[in-house]
Amino acid sequence: MALTLQDIEALFAERGAEQYSGEPVTQLQHALQSAALAEAAGADDALVTAALLHDLGHLLHDLGETPSLRGVDDVHQYRAIPFLRSVFPDAVLDAIRLHVDAKRYLCATRPHYHDALSEDSRRSLLLQGGVFSPQQADEFIAQSGAADAVRLRLWDDLAKDAQAHTPGLAHFMRHARRCALNA
Repeated sequence: MALTLQDIEALFAERGAEQYSGEPVTQLQHALQSAALAEAAGADDALVTAALLHDLGHLLHDLGETPSLRGVDDVHQYRAIPFLRSVFPDAVLDAIRLHVDAKRYLCATRPHYHDALSEDSRRSLLLQGGVFSPQQADEFIAQSGAADAVRLRLWDDLAKDAQAHTPGLAHFMRHARRCALNA
């Protein structure tokens, strides 16, 4: 079943106040901060929308707070894709689907990236397959949408500031409406 734009807004209204796994922000704050960073960097509507929705999979199922503490990889990067496939173009979907592997890539290609990850992000990295080998990193970055997923990942890592102020959800849903398939 596809989600509508109204369903996405309702999902954030219903579950957005939940704590973002192991971090000092809520799910909604994390989504808004990610989208605000994308917008500030001049990203197009599709990438701003991907930044807003990259963790929507967390809101589509309930594995409790901080599943990584229990050794659970929630595969959230894949969970939202079937619900969004008929709503958004591949540019949105690919960045969402690849943002976890982008962390694995960045750990393999940037010497100090791993050390800057939050505790929960380091813990989930192991559950998600660990750091890419050089060959895996090369194969990853050659995929369509991988470069955007890397940009998204960097914003994702920064979007954990409990004091940050951003525009509200309605502001970023305008980006979503502009890139939606049947807007």
